[in-house]
Amino acid sequence: MEGNPRPTASSSDVKFEIGHVLFIDIVGYSKLVTSEQRRLLELLNRIVRECEHFRAAEAKGRLIIVPTGDGMALVFYNTPEAPVECALEVSSAASKHPELKLRMGIHSGPVSGVVDVSGRSNIAGAGINLAQRVMDCGDAGHILVSKHAADDLEQYDRCRPLLHELGPCAVKHGVRIDIANLYSDEVGNPDLPKKLQALKKHRIHVRWAEATIALLALATVAAAFLYVLRRPTRSLSSIAEKSIAVLPFENLSEDKANAYFAEGIQDEILSAYPRSPT
Repeated sequence: MEGNPRPTASSSDVKFEIGHVLFIDIVGYSKLVTSEQRRLLELLNRIVRECEHFRAAEAKGRLIIVPTGDGMALVFYNTPEAPVECALEVSSAASKHPELKLRMGIHSGPVSGVVDVSGRSNIAGAGINLAQRVMDCGDAGHILVSKHAADDLEQYDRCRPLLHELGPCAVKHGVRIDIANLYSDEVGNPDLPKKLQALKKHRIHVRWAEATIALLALATVAAAFLYVLRRPTRSLSSIAEKSIAVLPFENLSEDKANAYFAEGIQDEILSAYPRSPT
């Protein structure tokens, strides 16, 4: 698919504008044989060209088409709603061809015209890059939207009920972007993307690990507290047991018969307070 004819510009003429980008990708394209790749790409091109919003933007010169090998990027310059409407049309038409598995990403951001190596006008910029990263978070059937674009689309009655916030998704270079899933009962994919499923499982494992560590720490503190609490009682008991000493009684009277009496008292005391084991 070729881009719209535009005057060739030099690098000094490059100007940034806010573009509303729809990035489309054929899932599993690289694993297909060459003939099947060509057939599916031609089918995608035909579906896109038959979309009402695509043709309307193209007729007004408010659209740039960038082929990407296994799909395309469409940059609309009219309204943030345009790429959404086009995505819904493409998704609906593609559902009639099960062999054509698409995923899409939408973002509004700065884009600029550039001149490629062949001297033809092309497009680049953060708007294109982020739209591709948003798309990369999805699986077949997903139409994902960046949070920035979703905030703009909340102002449109048609789009608001179709947006379902998903939260952050990890992309290249450790960057995380907040995204939303765009779907209805007829189009889109309501399932949580696999990348976010993996992130969700990782968070659950981290929370379980944190909870386990907290419980172990609490158990350690409780055990230490009980040890300290019980230790004085055992110490006092030990002191109490060892504080009684009975020495042999000595008969100091002149009457030798009293010696038996002294020994009897000694035996009574020892019987009442048995010795602690040594």
